[in-house]
Amino acid sequence: MLAGLEPRMTDDERDAGDAGGGGGRTGVGLATKPETRTAKPALYKVLMLNDDYTPMEFVVLTLQRFFKMTIEDATRVMLHVHQRGVGVCGIFTYEVAETKVNQVIDFARQHQHPLQCTMEKE
Repeated sequence: MLAGLEPRMTDDERDAGDAGGGGGRTGVGLATKPETRTAKPALYKVLMLNDDYTPMEFVVLTLQRFFKMTIEDATRVMLHVHQRGVGVCGIFTYEVAETKVNQVIDFARQHQHPLQCTMEKE
């Protein structure tokens, strides 16, 4: 070596020397973030119930207005409700399903129809 010049330590070597032995390891590992997964929200079926008083045309109009169905789809769902007593209007998150149920019931009451709508967890 040249006289008067000392070898210099790198930062890593200096840190390893401060750790107090152990083969040059500092005991510090790589921090990793745990993988997080967002849970999907629960879904709810909005159900329309049959009654003997609400006109079929009003049910079709309601399905078109609040569930954005075509006249063909609304007629098919209305006939299903009429023949089987209950039918699925759509599947939504809790808040959306609750809002649609309330909208349908309010709309029916405004037009003096006893149409019932409810929701259940899928």
